[in-house]
Amino acid sequence: MESNAADELLLELDSLRIYRSGKMDRLHHPVLAPAGVDAATGVTSKDVVVDADTGLSVRVFLPARPDPSKKLPVLVFFHGGAFVIESAFSTTYHGYAASLAAAAGVVAVSVEYRLAPEHPVPAAYDDAWAALQWAASGKDEWLAEHADNGRLFLAGDSAGGNMVHNVMIRAASSHPAPRIEGAILLHPWFGGNAVIEGESEATARDMAKIWEFACPGAVGGADDPRMNPTAGGAAGLENLRCERVLVCTGEKDWAGARGRAYHAAVAESAWRGSAAWLESEGEGHVFFLEKPECAKAKELMDRVVAFISAS
Repeated sequence: MESNAADELLLELDSLRIYRSGKMDRLHHPVLAPAGVDAATGVTSKDVVVDADTGLSVRVFLPARPDPSKKLPVLVFFHGGAFVIESAFSTTYHGYAASLAAAAGVVAVSVEYRLAPEHPVPAAYDDAWAALQWAASGKDEWLAEHADNGRLFLAGDSAGGNMVHNVMIRAASSHPAPRIEGAILLHPWFGGNAVIEGESEATARDMAKIWEFACPGAVGGADDPRMNPTAGGAAGLENLRCERVLVCTGEKDWAGARGRAYHAAVAESAWRGSAAWLESEGEGHVFFLEKPECAKAKELMDRVVAFISAS
């Protein structure tokens, strides 16, 4: 009986199954893309091991440039996947990072962070912070030669958007910390124990299960400040270590209500930066990864590019 109880299925989605025992079946197995020259964009990429002890690595993307004497901004990117699936090396995220590097003219550093449950959260946050510090150091030859580390950006989708926020909060209490010019949260995954307006109760419940599975040490469930930035005990949003923020969601995004609430909370806080907002009409969660050639995805890319180029 105990064995049967332990094998009880807690949650099944298209991409994963989670069991009461703590076991997880990954049903989503991303196809991996090799580093090298991306035929679609002309961007060249390479993989770098940042920390051999933890296994942290990054894929660095260098766009073809008309003016090789001009230094480029650096963008550190965190992929989505609920902290439990996906990879910076998947065809999906390789393609997106290469397209972003080409369109925005940035050296993109896409982070291959550790996943739960093998490495429970906060391992992903620790890797994100380590990757940011590595990128800001300019020790890599591509970054030293081609990057302006005085223009440093963070970006991420879904769980990666959540990581962007948490890295900014960590930067506020770390001395010294890299200067972050801008942060782009693409359909960020936030939550909370109480359902808010526009949020599906069933979806919120399922996502809370994934969060507590990925982060067994979560304090207060989905009201852990890392998942709910406006929960009691969370660091004040006025402490965001960043000059500009762009928050993007889709009109039909299951995480959209929390994204809108996050943007509103940041804009209404005592933070001295500027908070911009874009909602893609008629579109769902991370639609731009699934159909990057559609008009709304191109509109979103144009908005991200404009955000980076503004100074």
